[in-house]
Amino acid sequence: MIVAAGAGFWAWQRFTHFADGPLEGLQPGTSITVERGDSLPVVVRKLRAAGIDTGQPLEWRVLAKQLGAAGRLQVGEYALAAGMSPRALLIAMRDGNVVSHGFTIVEGWNIRQLRAALARARPLEQEAAQLDDATLMKTIGHAGQHPEGRFLPETYVYTRGDSDLDVLRRAHDAMEKALDAAWQRRRSDSVLKTPDEMLALASIVEKETGVASERPQIAGLFERRLKIGMRLQTDPTVIYGLGPGYDGNIRKRDLLADTPYNSYTRAGLPPTPIAMPGADALAAVAQPAPGEHLYFVAIGDGSGRHLFARTLAEHEANVQAYLRNYRAARAKSSQ
Repeated sequence: MIVAAGAGFWAWQRFTHFADGPLEGLQPGTSITVERGDSLPVVVRKLRAAGIDTGQPLEWRVLAKQLGAAGRLQVGEYALAAGMSPRALLIAMRDGNVVSHGFTIVEGWNIRQLRAALARARPLEQEAAQLDDATLMKTIGHAGQHPEGRFLPETYVYTRGDSDLDVLRRAHDAMEKALDAAWQRRRSDSVLKTPDEMLALASIVEKETGVASERPQIAGLFERRLKIGMRLQTDPTVIYGLGPGYDGNIRKRDLLADTPYNSYTRAGLPPTPIAMPGADALAAVAQPAPGEHLYFVAIGDGSGRHLFARTLAEHEANVQAYLRNYRAARAKSSQ
């Protein structure tokens, strides 16, 4: 009996040391992926292949049964943190505490930029790369809809096994909710007739300024232009119409070249949004700032801010101020 008790105590100590001691051979940054159909022995073999000393298979089976993890390991990627014990790992796998990754849609991206970023995102599964825009929208459940502006800029958390289409579906749903909320909050005298028009104008506001405090002011200015039938005359629409051919400079011939997106040659809003507007741009268009300004131009000091004017004469004076500030900033940077 004494020998049996001693053997039992020794076995218990050994098991406790295994269960609660750190995994030996663990390298920083290591992770393990449990795939559909993986049994506990398969997972242990994956750990061993990663260079970890896994001990005896019986100890893993006993521990899994003790924790209620046997047959309940959830699919996903699991981080193997320094000092992690077999007990902590099996609890994580039992409870599905998988590694999370993030993909950020940046405010002002167009659909080409969004798709290029998705194609580089890892470990996202790549399912959209071979689809054209029309097929892509049909695949995510919105056949016939133009993709521009339809995905809300923010960070989307995903886990290994999710695809780029999963992210796009969530981003599209988020934009629909944000647009609907903005549409419900719009001013009663808004010139905008549909949520799609709001989305198009918000995309222009997004591209015109990175200064959050200016967005309602610029939204109000464009609303006033639309109300009086004045052309929007906004460079970002021209740039969008140039597509991949835009080389970073707008020339006079670009402003004169008539495209569906050239707001210098055509009145009203462009046929689609020109970028992905963020929630702040949508809010600005829903509640534009009142005023009389019809013109604006960059200050030219590198701040991203603008000078606003009510009349063309005031605007021309602001343009001269912009040129002076721009030349001074360039001269200072070359010193």
